[in-house]
Amino acid sequence: MPRTHSPNSQSAKSSQVLRRFRVVFNAIRSHFRQIEKQVGLGGAQVWALSVIRDQPGIGMGELAKAMDVHQSTASNLVRALHHKELIRMDKNAQDKRHVHLHTTPEALTLLAKVPGPFEGVLPAALDELNPQTLQRLDQDLAELIALLKADETAGNIPLAQL
Repeated sequence: MPRTHSPNSQSAKSSQVLRRFRVVFNAIRSHFRQIEKQVGLGGAQVWALSVIRDQPGIGMGELAKAMDVHQSTASNLVRALHHKELIRMDKNAQDKRHVHLHTTPEALTLLAKVPGPFEGVLPAALDELNPQTLQRLDQDLAELIALLKADETAGNIPLAQL
């Protein structure tokens, strides 16, 4: 069925919503590109660093929960940050499987250069919405996700890694 472009058509409204999605995605991408350009780290790594800085001694599971990501994603972020010597991992004395994460002085210097928000512009903007708008947006996006037959496990991947 060809798209019609009368101002009141479903197609015109769909096109307008699509443009709004593009604006949102571009804002997210621009923010993370700016961070990477300034500090040489991806947005998810910067976010993880900021969480570790704000919660010294945090464990891997707590980091995953704070970032609302799968534990394997948090583990991969930690591995990369440790490799770059931006964090140190102290083993738990009683249980060697558990680690306590701490930022290094280099990480603190790096974080001072980062334009906020550390978690990204979308989570910060969502936090600013009134509760009714956020609830409506959640319901509407759930309907869209269902129509897309999208894999909802993708919701555990940080936007900076998409």
